[in-house]
Amino acid sequence: MDDPLHQAKRPVSLLAGTYGHPLHPILVTVPIGAWVTSLVFDVASHLVHQPGFLAQGSLWLIAIGVLGALAAAGAGFLDLFAIPTGTRAFGTALVHMSLNLAVTAAYTTGLVWRLGDYHDPAGVPVLKIVLSAACLAVLAVSGFLGGKLTYRYGVRVADETTQAEGFAHRTPSGRATRTRTGDRS
Repeated sequence: MDDPLHQAKRPVSLLAGTYGHPLHPILVTVPIGAWVTSLVFDVASHLVHQPGFLAQGSLWLIAIGVLGALAAAGAGFLDLFAIPTGTRAFGTALVHMSLNLAVTAAYTTGLVWRLGDYHDPAGVPVLKIVLSAACLAVLAVSGFLGGKLTYRYGVRVADETTQAEGFAHRTPSGRATRTRTGDRS
């Protein structure tokens, strides 16, 4: 497959997911959800009378996010290998990957930093909340780049011929018919 655009759409391994259905996008929901919720727990630990359970919950959520990020990174690396080097998509993917690795390292550092306070009944200290908020800000930038890879450059997205199958109309007999471009009927 010599065409770089088509090369970036195909998985390099089934571990990355099948054609048109990559695993990386679904795996990233674990760290994103866990880390956003951990920040909510951090802030909420300053709003309740006994905040220790929220601080502990936040620590666990950060740990779950780190583990989820490692799984997402594995699938992401496989997707990266499909992108031809020297292209804009590859450069964007390298920045996306670097930001995600930095965020994961920062959350891992924050996790270790919080371990000493695990049994402390107080709320999460402000500096630890600031670290989490900064990590989420960087993660948002990285997510924007991931969206650019998918929606602008079409990395690991099925080609337009395959996508057109989803827009075929069914006849009463169950056969699919093609819709002309621009046809709104």
